[in-house]
Amino acid sequence: MSKEAVDTAQAVATRTDADRSPVDAGDAGYSKDLKARHVNMIAIGGAIGTGLFLGAGGRLHNAGPALALAYLVCGVFAFFVVRALGELVLYRPSSGSFVSYAREFLGEKGAYVAGWMYFLNWSTTGIADITAIALYTHYWSMFTSIPQWALALIALAVVLAVNLISVKIFGEMEFWFAIIKVATLVGFMLVGIFLLATQHKVDGHTPGPSMITDHGGVFPHGLMPVVLVMQGVIFAYAALELVGVAAGETAEPEKVVPRAVNSIMWRVGLFYVGSVVLLALLLPGSVYSADESPFVTVLSKIGVSGAGDVMNLVVLTAAMSSLNSGLYSTGRILRSMAMAGSAPKFTARMNRSQVPYGGILLTCAVCVLGVGLNYLMPAQAFEIVLNVASLGIISTWVIIMLCHLIFVRRAKAGLVERPSFRLRFSPATEIATIAFLLACLGMMWNDPEVGRKTLLLVPVIAALLVTGWFGVRRRVSTTTDQELSRLTK
Repeated sequence: MSKEAVDTAQAVATRTDADRSPVDAGDAGYSKDLKARHVNMIAIGGAIGTGLFLGAGGRLHNAGPALALAYLVCGVFAFFVVRALGELVLYRPSSGSFVSYAREFLGEKGAYVAGWMYFLNWSTTGIADITAIALYTHYWSMFTSIPQWALALIALAVVLAVNLISVKIFGEMEFWFAIIKVATLVGFMLVGIFLLATQHKVDGHTPGPSMITDHGGVFPHGLMPVVLVMQGVIFAYAALELVGVAAGETAEPEKVVPRAVNSIMWRVGLFYVGSVVLLALLLPGSVYSADESPFVTVLSKIGVSGAGDVMNLVVLTAAMSSLNSGLYSTGRILRSMAMAGSAPKFTARMNRSQVPYGGILLTCAVCVLGVGLNYLMPAQAFEIVLNVASLGIISTWVIIMLCHLIFVRRAKAGLVERPSFRLRFSPATEIATIAFLLACLGMMWNDPEVGRKTLLLVPVIAALLVTGWFGVRRRVSTTTDQELSRLTK
């Protein structure tokens, strides 16, 4: 463990029992069954998904080797977000995570917006995940006769059952999902390094820097395609914030969280940037396509039989992992909101295994609508919901940075105490990150087919949030008054 993590652990250990009591009523009742290995692998699993295994092919084709730079830049800002969230977690661990912090630093309206935008993110991502699972399963001929909507429903039922049993089962499932993804990437990178070192030809090309210099350089299509892929790259990092939610169900967050957060940066550098650089050195960017995993492209070009089957199994695992994480996190977030009155009361309910099943079932209900979408529009279902989900993740990350800005300001005023595990160079870091995220949102306007239509949904979502707030504000006010009355007795 780093000296920084040790200092943080000692600082947290010296707090009084009063300091440790949950500020968020939604934190009560959870088990603390997630171990350090679970949280570490949840962090890895959040950083590695279908955005790399599948999405990197089309982005390499459009942006060329400069895609590695896009992953690096977005990875740095993603790290800032997780580092800020990690600091807030050590200040006060909460299963409500950033919704709980939004309630403390931005007020009930801020928590309401944060929670429902996060729900929008994961419920629509869940639809994308079950769609992806059905599509990946159809890759094997034995499943082609089963309708896409039926496969989507089966996948949803399996992951729902795992989530409802216990948080420990969720943690184990995520642990092994992450192991599969990491092992696949490490295996591919070893093969790629061997091909580079031996100058083994790949599809008639000799691997090396010439694959970049002889095919248009780092920016073969100019700077604009690199700028345009940023929005998709940001979405590839979605789920990193799961570390904050998981911290509420681990016994020693002061030890586990710093290690998990600090390790994210080198993982991003190794798995995302490293693998994209390797792909660019093995084949020209024009060879890759959005229709096939870039890893399958390379392996098939060197005659590895079964590469498609193996990689299809991995991306299927990545989609199952994402769906699993979405049900887990929205269940905890909705319970935190329900305890404050800004979500339906039934989402606060927990089963005997201390799992907030009400919120999980609500997310599943939205995903069932996705099963219907798969029935009505199987070809368009994935793209439609993926872009809506990007609105949710960008707003979530912006809210995390706003919470951290106010937290630091209060710390400077002597109202709260910052842990030694900190996001450096505040407020410049938060402001730069917020500006970058908003710029990524604005870039969607340059995509008239899907991105522009997605941005036109912003006023609709805003109107729904305002209408919803007027529907719950009285209950929120009553709940707040009751909580204040309880604390002052």
